[in-house]
Amino acid sequence: MATEIHAVRRETAAPATGRPAMPGLLALAVLLLVLIAAPYVLYPVFVMKVLCFALFACAFNLLIGFAGLLSFGHAAFFGGAAYITAHTVKVWGLPPELGILLGTAFAATLGLAFGALAIRRQGIYFAMITLALSQMVFFMALQLKFTGGEDGIQAVPRGHLFGVIDLSQSMAMYYTVLAVFLFGFAVIWRTVHSPFGQVLKAIRENEPRAISLGYRTDHYKLMAFVLSATLAGLAGGTKAIVFQLATLTDVQWQMSGAVVLMTLLGGIGTLFGPVVGAALVVTLENYLAASNLPVPVVIGVIFVACVLLFRRGIVGEIAARFGGKRP
Repeated sequence: MATEIHAVRRETAAPATGRPAMPGLLALAVLLLVLIAAPYVLYPVFVMKVLCFALFACAFNLLIGFAGLLSFGHAAFFGGAAYITAHTVKVWGLPPELGILLGTAFAATLGLAFGALAIRRQGIYFAMITLALSQMVFFMALQLKFTGGEDGIQAVPRGHLFGVIDLSQSMAMYYTVLAVFLFGFAVIWRTVHSPFGQVLKAIRENEPRAISLGYRTDHYKLMAFVLSATLAGLAGGTKAIVFQLATLTDVQWQMSGAVVLMTLLGGIGTLFGPVVGAALVVTLENYLAASNLPVPVVIGVIFVACVLLFRRGIVGEIAARFGGKRP
């Protein structure tokens, strides 16, 4: 098995130790300092929205960037967890940490069911299956009573975290969201720099080669799918507490398209790319909404420009040009 792991690492041009490089750790430290200081400079709710969608994009990037699986159905996990969290907190009266935990567990279960069906196919067929399954969740959310239909679930109480921390206070809510984001990002970071992550990269680069080494690639792809769905659910449940609502917007196919856009803009296959992409898209949506400019058109133009000028994404292009890394 050790020989196989080394062979996989050679296939992906990964470091022999699988440990993160010093520039990556430095970038992580800078990101942490920026996020700690952000609520004192920017509107805290805006930064919380960025963090929720950044975690969502990072979860999606784990699947497409490191396993090579394009999903058009991740809104089902994000929005499904938002509905479960909102319902359990508002109707059942559960504390926010349990509501988020139940929403995340629902997303993991849904990811296991969807993944078991979807990984039987590859390429565009895989993407279309995930889209079809996601649309089923959307129509269920539209018809079921507990989701509130077109009105969604509103006025969700933030409550007290662990019965002590009052989340109605903006700063307390912000640092809770920051802790959730850092936890999810750390899980992704550790996954990517583990033997499991090296196998995922090998599957992405050359699946027949990974199979020839004796790896059950379907097993690894299913694990990656479930982990990605779980972290997407964590982002959705947290978002429901932050904005105190869960709506059909969270499970629409446009949400799946938005997370694809965020990941592409930032850089597929990079750890920090989805964070940058999410921050860019959320910023444009918030600041252009107050203008007379058509937001989708402006974002579309920026996307086309990035595809033409930064084909690896913003972070991917920077890493390729100044970090000496191969694309």
